[in-house]
Amino acid sequence: MRRRLTLIVLFALLLPGAAGGSDLVIATWNIAWLTTKPPGHPALPHHHLPRREEDFAALRGYAEALAADVVAVQEIDGPLALARVFDQRAYAFHLTSEADIQRPGFAIRRTLRFRANPDLVALDLAPEARNSLRRGADITVETAAGPLRLLSVHLKAGCARDRLTEPQRFDCVQLARQVPVLAGWIRARESEGIAYAILGDFNRELGPRDDMWRALSEAGTITHANRGRASPCWGGTAFVDHIVLGGPARRWLVPSSLRVLVYRETDREARERLSDHCPVRVTLRPGG
Repeated sequence: MRRRLTLIVLFALLLPGAAGGSDLVIATWNIAWLTTKPPGHPALPHHHLPRREEDFAALRGYAEALAADVVAVQEIDGPLALARVFDQRAYAFHLTSEADIQRPGFAIRRTLRFRANPDLVALDLAPEARNSLRRGADITVETAAGPLRLLSVHLKAGCARDRLTEPQRFDCVQLARQVPVLAGWIRARESEGIAYAILGDFNRELGPRDDMWRALSEAGTITHANRGRASPCWGGTAFVDHIVLGGPARRWLVPSSLRVLVYRETDREARERLSDHCPVRVTLRPGG
């Protein structure tokens, strides 16, 4: 890789329990085509490998081990699918209001007070297309230090490293069109003066000189929680799942709290049956 990255590894069995006091653990997890639709359903890709009961059981175990208070999730086919992974007795669900089977959303611990905000509709550049892009899921969580606005995103794939300022490929053109939408959301939060975070699958490696990062950081004063680190997920790679903090939330970040839950399974089929993404989490200390 062009820059030296620090590899952080945290195996599932070593994940600590819930944070103490008023700490808030937030996470992002793309659960890869999480659906209850039967094999061969026309909405699913031909290469989709259906999950077995033991796969859902494994995912439930990882969700419990993650021990997060709020999880930004991606690629979710509705609340019934999300309930196969997160215990509905412990978590409330919020997903974008769209027909896509790869919807962003949140699982929120029921002990927290939150409200749903309107979807960030503009992220879906072609809402009428069969393979449309995704909206952003937007919620506000009440903390001991005031409201925390959270946005769960799943951006256009296929342009992890190429330039966005002079895009030459369709995927990069599409991703470049989504960047001003995110920047506008950041500017709105900055004008409100509240704590906020964007979590999710950016499908982009966010280096300090990256086109997307530059555009977002010009919109507000933000902190990249996993900056300069590499993900240990499935043998190690650059992060495309990110947690970006803004406003007072930047000060709330507990140092060295970044964690990645790495699956015990290592075979190729497990990667398809579980997810090609690993959960990423940080701890916030509101008011800290």
